[in-house]
Amino acid sequence: MPRTESQATEPNPATAPSMARVDLNGKVALVTGAMRGIGFETAKALHARGAVVVLTDVDRDGVERAAAQIGGDRVLGLVSDVRDESAVSGAVQAAVERFGGLDVAVANAGINTPPRTVLAMDPEIFDRVLAVNLHGVVHTVRASLPQIVERQGHFVLVSSIYAFTNGMLQSPYAMAKAGVEQIGRALRVELAPHGASATVAYFGFVDTKMLDQAYEDPITQKLDRSIPLPLRKKIPPAAAAAGIVDAIEKRADHVILPRRWEVPRWLRGSAGPAADAILRKHPRIQRVLREADTARNK
Repeated sequence: MPRTESQATEPNPATAPSMARVDLNGKVALVTGAMRGIGFETAKALHARGAVVVLTDVDRDGVERAAAQIGGDRVLGLVSDVRDESAVSGAVQAAVERFGGLDVAVANAGINTPPRTVLAMDPEIFDRVLAVNLHGVVHTVRASLPQIVERQGHFVLVSSIYAFTNGMLQSPYAMAKAGVEQIGRALRVELAPHGASATVAYFGFVDTKMLDQAYEDPITQKLDRSIPLPLRKKIPPAAAAAGIVDAIEKRADHVILPRRWEVPRWLRGSAGPAADAILRKHPRIQRVLREADTARNK
């Protein structure tokens, strides 16, 4: 029976490279946004499991101090702004030249904004969040991709519960994190023929400086009271980092912490529209939104 074109081009699963667990001992890992918070704790945890770690961030003193805290000859701190693709490529190249290659890339760098409606938010702030949280991840992926493919490595893309919950008052952040989820899902499939892999990391409330700054705003404080108490649980950055490192070793498709957010993630197709409908009519939420509308460009 003659082969059709579709039969001729269909990949043979038996010939696809196998994806064994990742033994981090001796592997080279790059972590963006690594001078504090989740990024720093992830770099520290990777180093503790034997990896060589390259920390990048925008502040030279901060990233060099973070690298010094980890210490030893298996660590390097580099200045790199993820908004600048050439700077990210330079950091990857420096890692390759110094340590011989790159096996793991953790795209963690991110920023937040004061809680404002789209009507009230400064357009420059809106665009800056997208530049760091979405395009920064894309730049990290593109710069690292040849090495990850060649060495059958692994990506971790740090998304958020905002990828599947309503992004009111944080729309650029939610947009970016939803985009990060989508590129992570695509990579998960596209890298499989090469024996490489990708994890999407979804975190709820992590007890970082960024979260502390968010809660300094009275609008955030009022909005927090509308979130169900079980979902308000904070986790320390070290717990998020442990989840990331475990996911790398297992080549897990995702990690979500606190785990109680797993149910909303699975139910997003039905729970999301239902939640939107409730939020549109919720008196306290609507009062907070009106207050946020008046806080333009602050």
